[in-house]
Amino acid sequence: MSGYFKTIGDLERATYGLGSDNLLKATGATTGIAGGHHTAAGLAGAGGDKSLYNLVYGQKVWTMINREINALSILPKKPWRSSGWRIMKERAIGGSADTFSVSDLDDLGGTAENAALSGITNVKPVYENLHVSPKTIAHTFEISEIAQLMAGLDDGLGDLIATYREEVGVSHAESMNKMILQDLTAVAGTGIDAHATKADNSLMSLFKIVATHAETNALSTYTTNKNNLYGVARDGTSATEYLESYVDSNSGTERNLTVNILNTAIRNLMARGGEPKVILTGYDTIQTLGELLQAQERFMGRTEITPTHNGIKGVEGREVGFRVATYHDIPIIPVKDMPNGGAGISDVLILDTDHLFLCTLKPTEYFEGGINADVFGHGKLGHRGLYRTVAEVVCSYFRGQGKLLDLQ
Repeated sequence: MSGYFKTIGDLERATYGLGSDNLLKATGATTGIAGGHHTAAGLAGAGGDKSLYNLVYGQKVWTMINREINALSILPKKPWRSSGWRIMKERAIGGSADTFSVSDLDDLGGTAENAALSGITNVKPVYENLHVSPKTIAHTFEISEIAQLMAGLDDGLGDLIATYREEVGVSHAESMNKMILQDLTAVAGTGIDAHATKADNSLMSLFKIVATHAETNALSTYTTNKNNLYGVARDGTSATEYLESYVDSNSGTERNLTVNILNTAIRNLMARGGEPKVILTGYDTIQTLGELLQAQERFMGRTEITPTHNGIKGVEGREVGFRVATYHDIPIIPVKDMPNGGAGISDVLILDTDHLFLCTLKPTEYFEGGINADVFGHGKLGHRGLYRTVAEVVCSYFRGQGKLLDLQ
């Protein structure tokens, strides 16, 4: 019957060779005429004319890369209201440690009847001022005028600027996600200690916030401000004890992940006044924990997480939420970029996000200029795009944050 397609070859010839309908190409339903299609109707191969068919690929681009940004996503986003804040680092009575401590029972304030006021010991809390400076994260891309024009012809991507805009926007967020997961080590050429010249220009890493003086002071390459945290230097003394997070490590030697290690960390964080809201770790550690609990006939629970974007919370329900494993009702969020110290399984961050957030001075914005708008200011026959975010990771309570290292 004339007017009907009997084979895919008939459809392809009508779409690309004989007709003007480019529906398949535009939607990406066909990835190209290649391989066996070359010999269709004897137009290629021995005695054929290869010029009658061109390879066509359409405009669809499939990413082969995992682009999740879970670590950045779980941090609450707050507007930049001030560049500093005051903290109380020592009680008026009882010291600065996790537990209330005095050297003598009489220091608690027991007073004789009708005692003279001059004989009562004066007490006062001790305060500290912290300050933070915003960090600028920026990425640009450039496309020539010819590239943009030709992309809409032949077998191009169509609007090349729109394609780059989408891709660079994802990379911008993924870069910030990587910044806040920078390890303190220099293993395999990565981590804060391997790139000292630009470390202070990046968003502060969770691994530097959730750390101790012993960790940061051991950094060798990254010497500038290595112990500095919001204008105050960790020094390992009681004066900066409030900057010390809970860190369970094994001096660089891997040890088996156990339920006791996790339970001890959670118990200690709660004793410090922290309320763990989320556990960040890699897929390998989540799998190891699942196998560990299954072997002990225990099972991880599951809960539904409602994601937020720039402070806007989605409606609860399956349509916008996603289910994650939990441990003691604390959601476990998988992070593809989680460090592991160079060996073993991924590290674990146990975070109280009531006191840990991304403070934003300028939210992510996109700027575009070029020959269509400001050719003389741009200075080139082309187009340029810019993504820019001005923010910093802020922690208002360090002792409520925890980290587990050296796991296998």
